[in-house]
Amino acid sequence: MTVRAILKMGDPRLLRVAQPVPLADGEPPPAFLAALLRDLRDTMRAAHGAGLAAPQIGEDWQVVVFGSGQPNPRYPEAPVVPPTVLVNPTLEPLGPDTEVDWEGCLSVPGLRGRVPRHRRIRYSGWGEHGERIERVVDGFHARVVQHECDHLIGRLYPTRMTDLTQLGYTEVLFPGLDPGHGDD
Repeated sequence: MTVRAILKMGDPRLLRVAQPVPLADGEPPPAFLAALLRDLRDTMRAAHGAGLAAPQIGEDWQVVVFGSGQPNPRYPEAPVVPPTVLVNPTLEPLGPDTEVDWEGCLSVPGLRGRVPRHRRIRYSGWGEHGERIERVVDGFHARVVQHECDHLIGRLYPTRMTDLTQLGYTEVLFPGLDPGHGDD
């Protein structure tokens, strides 16, 4: 098990745009991907995150992991999101509807903010073994995917917020949740 350090807001590496993983149809993914995914999963699990993007551990690749298949202690009321690896993702909003809800981030520890996101999206990309993934999702699942993919373009959730009065410490806003862990 390898738990990597998670970069925090203010680190300029979080502002970089990640590079696509070199993939070719019919060929296995590059060898480095398995080790990167192992580190991402171990780090996300150790931090009790809902997701984690490669740039958050200092790797400039378009790779995200999210979901766990079980309730997340950081979002106890949220529906379960299936464990997913997404390489070189693309997102497509499905309709104009947005919703504003609370988000946290392992790179912005101890804080949460109300962030507008598309309510329903289609996402696609490649899985761990080079298989094509395409899903239409809404609600919390859509929010998690959009949040993680923002890391691939150098964005953190506070830059999406439209009302900074809706940013605060998790321990104040949500007493009882463990403020020692992030909320990605």
